[in-house]
Amino acid sequence: MTWSEMQPLLEQACWDTLYMVGWSTLIAVVGGLPLGILLVLTDRGGLLQNVLANKVIGQIVNVARSMPFIILMVALMSFTRWITGTTIGREAAIVPLAIGAIPFFARLVETAVREVDGGLVEAVQSMGGNTWTIVRKVLVPESLPSLIASTTTTIVALIGYSAMAGTVGAGGLGDIAIRYGYQRFETELMWFTVAILAVVISLIQFAGDYAARSLHRRGGHSGAAPKLRLLKASTATSKTV
Repeated sequence: MTWSEMQPLLEQACWDTLYMVGWSTLIAVVGGLPLGILLVLTDRGGLLQNVLANKVIGQIVNVARSMPFIILMVALMSFTRWITGTTIGREAAIVPLAIGAIPFFARLVETAVREVDGGLVEAVQSMGGNTWTIVRKVLVPESLPSLIASTTTTIVALIGYSAMAGTVGAGGLGDIAIRYGYQRFETELMWFTVAILAVVISLIQFAGDYAARSLHRRGGHSGAAPKLRLLKASTATSKTV
């Protein structure tokens, strides 16, 4: 296969992969962020302590995380067809990608939020801050560098999942590698798709690491930034309490 023949295939495959990963990441963040925070809040000693709810949510997350993606994708085919009207194509792939990524991201969020200094939480509580104020003014801002790193990890994982989704007609670079590179013995094309995936992952990892480091340098966990956040929290509290 010549370059002129490969180029349109690779361009479309790249856009399909970015489309699937982009929407899946957005859904994973929207669903996984509150879920991860809820796991922290409902844990023992948490602001909304509820051991039973925490165990139930945690078990659901663990089961969803432990399921291999290819099996999850097949198991969700009926649900995917109900949502999108089909089980093939990039829109259909977004459903299992997002559902698989939500519990994965939720656990990363839980780890990031647990790293927040408990003294900041206690300080806002002593000022009369409610749970929503603490989440919005302390937990999320203080864990933001780690949350960005978690999002980067999720995106990288989703790129790998999207390649697997290509094996069942989801499109993207995985589909090109399997349909043309493997099944038609176009070894050059297959390795070219691998190289593209490696470059994309490297760029995303670099951007995520740079953003996380930049936030740390601006005072993510120490110095004047927490004091400023506490002042904002106390101001917000005075308006709501």
